[in-house]
Amino acid sequence: MLTSVRRRLTAGLLILLASVVALPMLAAAPAAALGEPTFTNPIDPDTADPTIEFHDGNYYMVATTWDNRVVMRKAPTLAALGTTTPVTVYTDTNPGRNANMWAPELQRLNGPNGPRWYLMYTMGTAGNFDRQHLQVIESAGDDPMGPYTYKGRPIPTDDWNIDGAYLELNGELFITWSAFSPEPNRLQNNYIARMSDPWTATGPLNVLSQPVEPWETIGAPVNEGPVPLQKDGRTWIVYSASFCGTEDYQLATLEYDGTGDPVLASSWTKSDGPVFSKANGEFGTGHNDFFDSPDGTETWNLYHANARPDGGCSRERSARAHIVDWTAEGEPDFGTPLGTSAQIPVPSGENAPITARVEGAPWQLVNRSTGQCATVSPTASGDGAAVVQGSCSTPRANWKLDSTGDGFVRIVNASSGKSLGPVGCSTASGAGIQQSSWLATGCQQWSVTPGTGGYSTLTSRTSGRLLEASGTSVRQATASGAAAQEWSLRPSEAVAVSSFATGKTFDLPGCSTADGTALQQREWTGAACQRVTFTPTGAGDVEMHPVTAAGKCLAVTGGSTANGATVTQGACGVTGSAWRLRPANDGTVELRAVHSGKALDLFNCSALDGTLIGQWDVLNNDCQRYRLSVGAPESTTPLTVTATTTARCISGKAVLTTTVRNTDDLPADVTVASVSGTKTFPALGGGKTATASFTTRQVALPAGSTTVTAAGIDDAGRKATVQSAYAALTCG
Repeated sequence: MLTSVRRRLTAGLLILLASVVALPMLAAAPAAALGEPTFTNPIDPDTADPTIEFHDGNYYMVATTWDNRVVMRKAPTLAALGTTTPVTVYTDTNPGRNANMWAPELQRLNGPNGPRWYLMYTMGTAGNFDRQHLQVIESAGDDPMGPYTYKGRPIPTDDWNIDGAYLELNGELFITWSAFSPEPNRLQNNYIARMSDPWTATGPLNVLSQPVEPWETIGAPVNEGPVPLQKDGRTWIVYSASFCGTEDYQLATLEYDGTGDPVLASSWTKSDGPVFSKANGEFGTGHNDFFDSPDGTETWNLYHANARPDGGCSRERSARAHIVDWTAEGEPDFGTPLGTSAQIPVPSGENAPITARVEGAPWQLVNRSTGQCATVSPTASGDGAAVVQGSCSTPRANWKLDSTGDGFVRIVNASSGKSLGPVGCSTASGAGIQQSSWLATGCQQWSVTPGTGGYSTLTSRTSGRLLEASGTSVRQATASGAAAQEWSLRPSEAVAVSSFATGKTFDLPGCSTADGTALQQREWTGAACQRVTFTPTGAGDVEMHPVTAAGKCLAVTGGSTANGATVTQGACGVTGSAWRLRPANDGTVELRAVHSGKALDLFNCSALDGTLIGQWDVLNNDCQRYRLSVGAPESTTPLTVTATTTARCISGKAVLTTTVRNTDDLPADVTVASVSGTKTFPALGGGKTATASFTTRQVALPAGSTTVTAAGIDDAGRKATVQSAYAALTCG
């Protein structure tokens, strides 16, 4: 009987597939202003089985796509996840695992290559839900947007398995998932196993829970979507019970007993009934994930639901968020769905001051008039530090162009993690520009617009005034068409260039350095030829250099102006080698060949590895949009400090004197440690010196050294340690 239930379920899902794949992706909701104190559900349409994380100042959300793509939404607020541009971070074209993407799970883990993001999702064979299996991809660095590399199928069987999630417990890594038990029962159970790495389950594949209670068998007996919830040393698995096509799809819990082996069902206790169910016009409230509020004080439940009882397992399901309260006994209280009319307070800290080194490629803002970069003043730090013009070689001249998800960008200093905006949020022409913590205000948001040649203008969302260079300062001013209001925006280091449509990156076959090698796309492998650098050519234009052939350029072959002309590796400074970078406010970039005016184009928008990249008439479509990322763990430039130490005799005693110079342009807290104590110099400015003297009270002093440590105030990740030696000394 249960086997026939499963057959009916599978047949129903196949009918469902025919309907959902024919539907277009639904349009995003109208834009809502950032900084609002409340939001409303749903967050975004067509977002079943959502997973979410808040990391370095942004939310990242992934949901079921029904095709062969993994699509991510990124924004600094929950509400903006509904207006942001969804980005394809991975496309699988390999037969057998290239269809029906379901139920992703995004998690940051300390993997074999260090901290990485892992996306585990279900994908199988087109038109056949019986061939669904878990798959895992791994990020290149610490950016949830990737690029990603395929790692494998974590469950070492060919049996149907879906809805994977990671559990870290007792210093071990586990995987939980859903699958059918063997005959004769054929129940859809939750399972658990240990993992040797984030893509390999090891040891027994044990049943974690079975749908045996009446509230778990509505429509069909189902346990699925098991995800962990942890607080104050306690661990729960929250899972979805009953068939997703019913209005009674709902959440229940399993609690770990704290002592038993986590892979044994006997170590877990099931809740007496569902803990989160339909209410207030929300139906089928299941398949969830949890995230912490930006300030870390709250736990939130992200789940999907339907707006009508018969919405089923279709693309009508949408992501919604609800806070999790905690009882005095330390138990989670999931509350009741609030419906679409409720004004829900945003997660704590979402609009509070946030300083975060947001992920993404670092850019420089080079002024057309002066050729200098917008940078944070070398004499200041923290909120209110002035943005001035200066050298482009300092890390403080690097910025992240981070989309706010509603048609603007915030410009975040890559060193300090603070955002660019006018002093005091002034709307006045001539107001100076400073850095400050992110407050989700309009004056910290900018619109990027193409200007003359390869230059761009940056317009304040609040004042409508343009970013302008004036003397040595940077300010906002009324639009005048002056060169001082135009900026060349270009990446400051090697980056991976990924297709917006496929998530695959620039690549040169075999990493060949030969002239004439054609530019193509390929899944990220980490090869050096999948990253490029940009250098200026004049008029705001740039040339692109493969990292594997730094002296060569990517150029339209033969300087052709024809549609379909390929891009190949070869000489620089020739017709076809100059490009115009056109950053957009949604975080994407378009590249246009200067000589032809045509756009860099992914031919036929194909997702296949090896698809050529060339030029085509500007179509303003997804095949001509790209995303830039570091493509590796971000490096931190060390501080540069120098120190000299002398030993001399004063009144018959040895005295040590250490002179420290902060040769960096970042103010730093400096400490000098000697055999006779330590002295600290807070906020020692760039280019400044400080002297520490120590009376040793010793007549004879052996040779030794003082230790100088320095840490940047804006970015504590930038540090330096210097040993300053001195010779032996005898007094008297």
